[in-house]
Amino acid sequence: MRQIPAPSSTDPHWLGRALTGLVIEVFRLNGDLLAAGDALVHDLGLTSARWQVLGAVALSPGPLPVAHIARNMGLTRQAVQRVVDDMRTDGLVRLEPNPHHRRAMLVAMTEHGEAAYRRASARQERWADDLAAGLPPEAIEAAGTLLRTLQQRLNEPAEQKRNVPDPELIRAQR
Repeated sequence: MRQIPAPSSTDPHWLGRALTGLVIEVFRLNGDLLAAGDALVHDLGLTSARWQVLGAVALSPGPLPVAHIARNMGLTRQAVQRVVDDMRTDGLVRLEPNPHHRRAMLVAMTEHGEAAYRRASARQERWADDLAAGLPPEAIEAAGTLLRTLQQRLNEPAEQKRNVPDPELIRAQR
């Protein structure tokens, strides 16, 4: 892990560089988490991507269209559609009619998908307990809070991020 120099009153960009270092670590962690997830559930016929989609369906109050799953996961509809198509072929999910939209079918888990998701979740719980052992709970909660705050800021309209009007919006209003 790369060390960020201590804050300096003479360096106005220190905080931005520190955030960039954090983002790089998050990218690396994401890759490691996906690889660990793939290894954890491989024998269940799952990948991290399949497991994520099953989780989105499981945590929803009812079946969802692919576009909603993608939005909830922060992925493209096309990526989720490919995963859903593969899982459908393997009997993990089924598509149901959507009373609100004729073409956007609803994704629901099959019994086979529910069983795989339950087994994966049980493994993940033990894995998370082992990974978190010895770490301060306050640090884990603070890291989660920071990541959620950054995600919220990324999803804010540009003019709210720094209380500066969005130049594109100004041009469009002229």
